Amino acid sequence: MTNEKNKPKKKRKFQFPDAYGIMFIFLIIAAIATYLIPAGQFETEPSESGPDTIVPGTYETIDSNPAGIMDIFSSIVTGLTSTSDLIFLVLIIGGVFGVIEKTGAMDAMMSKVISITKNKEWLLIVLIMLIFSIFGTLGIVVNAVIAFIPLGIILAKSMKMDAIIGVSIIYLGAYTGFAMSILDPLTVGFAQQIAGVPLFSGAPERTLMFIITLIVTMIYVIWYSKRIKRDQHAGILGSQPFPKDSGDTELGKTEMTTTHILVLLTLLLGITVYVAGVFGAFGEAWSLTEMAAVFIIIMVVTTIIARIGVNQSIQEFIKGANSVLYGALIIGMARSIVVVLEDGMILDTVVNGMASLIDPFSSTTGAVLMFIGNGLFNILVSSGSGQAAIVMPIMGPIADLMEFPRQIAVQAYSMGDGFTNIITPLSGVLMANLAIAGIPFTKWLKFALPLVGIWYVLGIIYLIVLVAINWGAV
Repeated sequence: MTNEKNKPKKKRKFQFPDAYGIMFIFLIIAAIATYLIPAGQFETEPSESGPDTIVPGTYETIDSNPAGIMDIFSSIVTGLTSTSDLIFLVLIIGGVFGVIEKTGAMDAMMSKVISITKNKEWLLIVLIMLIFSIFGTLGIVVNAVIAFIPLGIILAKSMKMDAIIGVSIIYLGAYTGFAMSILDPLTVGFAQQIAGVPLFSGAPERTLMFIITLIVTMIYVIWYSKRIKRDQHAGILGSQPFPKDSGDTELGKTEMTTTHILVLLTLLLGITVYVAGVFGAFGEAWSLTEMAAVFIIIMVVTTIIARIGVNQSIQEFIKGANSVLYGALIIGMARSIVVVLEDGMILDTVVNGMASLIDPFSSTTGAVLMFIGNGLFNILVSSGSGQAAIVMPIMGPIADLMEFPRQIAVQAYSMGDGFTNIITPLSGVLMANLAIAGIPFTKWLKFALPLVGIWYVLGIIYLIVLVAINWGAV
């Protein structure tokens, strides 16, 4: 009889925490921070077009309100309920794409795309990234980009690359546009309003910076794609280019039919209406509720065109929604961290500390530090409009003291807010994208961190030039 005690013990291999595990760790860190960072607040003024804005010079320390055990766990529920409209939008879009994929229209479209871009994968990458970057710079699919990640994965499979490419062509395309926003009303527009800068002024210079940044990003993604194209297992994901791959189904083998064309036209028309509604073409700008309703209409019309039975349509919708459920719920989990920080009253203390550090420097150095400081603060608050409401009332007056135009302060905020979005684990959108694609956060960080470094070099160059030309001076 073998002595069990003499058997060598198997060493447990360290496993990096799941995305939800990472979120929970940061939630605990946020709760601990409420005990270590003094509580404080600014006075605020109501805003008609966004969150309340703070009044510079009114910061004062207040009694601390550290998070207790119940606060930690109840913040998760608050995070889920406060972001429920976005979560349901993602689930509905995921379900609708499930129905559309059942018709074969997506695969038929891939067949056409593959035939047109045969041996020219770089062209496909450029086209997709260009489309989503335009959406991003207009503020259209910044959050809803999650629902398009499955499409990116399909494209990456068709090109025989990996999941990182699938996420990059959709997510990096959209978020390059978002970081270098030209006409996003909730970021640049709102920040300019707070700073007292003419709405959407400086568009020509912003367009030039957007184009340069997008080209550099495309080159980076294409460089990585060529590495994968030579050997699919030579990428960062190694032997599992698609960690969530459910099968070896070949893509791009479906012939386009009239039904497929009608389904794709329905989708195109629906997205056109979606975009128009966001910009108030039908009266007031649509909320997430109307956006979700558009996709439900797309599903109903698709079901009729493709003659899918009602029961089957519902089944496919549930499957599609289930495919993005993991990612959708993480949006609420990420929001719970901000809930703890807000309830602990320490965000204003962080902003006041940033302002005190930046104040003594020269105009050029101050603009660069403003940009870097906003990037660090974005790790805590990844909401564009939320960050604008907190930091812009402080950064505007600091720009005046440093004798450079407030337009530059808006640009420093915009880039600071946008660049770190693609690496902060507190971003619900990023973590949802990675969860859907099955990419471990550490693997994505290895890919994205060098790109963020490149973006920061570009951002610093932009600010040096903008200060030198006194951009935005009236």
